[in-house]
Amino acid sequence: MIGITIQNSENQNDKPIGVSLRSKDKLAADVILSLVQNVSQSNARFNALDKLILTVHSVWMPVGFGKRGMKSRGRPLPVMAHLKRSIVEVKSSENCLAHAIIIAIAKLENDPNYKAYRQGRKMRPVVQKLLAETGLDPTESGGFPQLIKFQEHFRQYNITVYEGLACEDVIFEGQVDSPKKINLLYDDVEQHYHVIVNIAGAMA
Repeated sequence: MIGITIQNSENQNDKPIGVSLRSKDKLAADVILSLVQNVSQSNARFNALDKLILTVHSVWMPVGFGKRGMKSRGRPLPVMAHLKRSIVEVKSSENCLAHAIIIAIAKLENDPNYKAYRQGRKMRPVVQKLLAETGLDPTESGGFPQLIKFQEHFRQYNITVYEGLACEDVIFEGQVDSPKKINLLYDDVEQHYHVIVNIAGAMA
């Protein structure tokens, strides 16, 4: 996702004007030109020879295609033995976000199938039913659009996604007032979602 701010370098007292983060395909030329126009109108002084500073802010987005075996940075979840009790590793290589949400709900609701789900069994029909109910394409990745769809579908749960094995950064937080929380981990090494069953233990 891309965001842009523009500021008049000759007049630092005026605040930068910008557009919020959006997918890069929605950042058209007319949007940038309207920013320049807004700067010229809002500045206390603006001359044709003034220099404008344009800053581009880019944010990497989670994709969640499933395990990709990337080992180029960080440490993949399977070798982090001390996290095993706090995080349920999602076994599926497809639709890992849907799998993670189903496992998390089964844990919250004491579903008798929870043990089978965390072992990767009995999942296919449940995942297919969920994707059908939400209207999501099984071939799509687990990015923000899919997270938003799942949050809209499960209003009785608050979905929060943490990035990285340190669980320090929240990259998605559903705006739902519910005491029932689904905590997911986005493993940026393998581009894969897992379930956090003990948030305090995972952060430690």
